[in-house]
Amino acid sequence: MTDAEIAALIEETKTLPADYLQRLKQKTKRGHREAEVELPGTRGSVFRVIIRESSENPLDFSVILAHKPPNTNVWFRLRRYNGKSHEHTNRLEGSKFFDFHIHTATERYQDSGFREDAFAEPTARYSDVNGALECLISDCGFEIERGNQKSLFEEGKDQ
Repeated sequence: MTDAEIAALIEETKTLPADYLQRLKQKTKRGHREAEVELPGTRGSVFRVIIRESSENPLDFSVILAHKPPNTNVWFRLRRYNGKSHEHTNRLEGSKFFDFHIHTATERYQDSGFREDAFAEPTARYSDVNGALECLISDCGFEIERGNQKSLFEEGKDQ
């Protein structure tokens, strides 16, 4: 996928229902909690938001925007907002850092045989999974219908 196609998918408007956090299908898996919601874009694309958080380490999380190309069963990761739980290395640049970071799919990394979203940049824009989700929503063409909302993974707590 080209960088222009990636940018167009990230910018495509995606409407989240007001109660999207309650609609996220939460599952407890070995060592982490995971939730996801699938939604259409305004140009007919299919997207999925996937949230994973370690049960043991609150800094070990990923908030992912994925796209399902037509006529495939494969999810292509457009963006991934990771916690500060591991060192990241950008192999083509040779740069390393230990920080919160945002992965972005790039044509260059795909062409070099790496995962589509292997490139990442450090960020100070969030410090937890809820902040990462807010950044993804802000950065990736989301619109939220009006309504009351609770924080992610805080069901049962009143706001």
